[in-house]
Amino acid sequence: MANRLSKIVTRTGDKGTTGLADGSRVAKDSARIHAIGSVDELNSHLGVLLAEALPQDVRGLLLHVQNDLFDLGGTLAYPVAPFGADKLAQLDAAIAHYNADLPPLKEFILPGGIRAAALCHVARTVARRAERDFAHLAHGETVTEHGLPYLNRLSDLLFVLCRVLNRSAGQAEVLWLKK
Repeated sequence: MANRLSKIVTRTGDKGTTGLADGSRVAKDSARIHAIGSVDELNSHLGVLLAEALPQDVRGLLLHVQNDLFDLGGTLAYPVAPFGADKLAQLDAAIAHYNADLPPLKEFILPGGIRAAALCHVARTVARRAERDFAHLAHGETVTEHGLPYLNRLSDLLFVLCRVLNRSAGQAEVLWLKK
């Protein structure tokens, strides 16, 4: 890993560029910085969700995901940093585990329910944006091969967790009412 920040105010970004972990500088509105920002924002939304009362297993899973997202942001800032397929496999296993006890969907679900589920829905939509930003970056630059599938799968996991959180609280899912 490159140098860690020891000083927060550096003034080096005052002219619209920012430094990557390898020492290179890029425009603050570059596709890479958009992707880094979206992954960081997603991590922050998970932090807000973690401020809620959650089942311990869900809390542990989300803390693990936060660390993975920090690693993913690291690969965006320092492209040679590893981000392995094992992280993707862990998401697949979590989706299978939490989805196993849920009833099949018969209608679209609207974001809502208990506060924790609603916050999880917000995180899910930010995960989708991070996925779009990552895909955009991947069209023009080299990125870790597991990053895009990870974000895709993470949004799926968050959807499943929204359902789990509502169900564990005895809250009915908010269904879309088609006219």
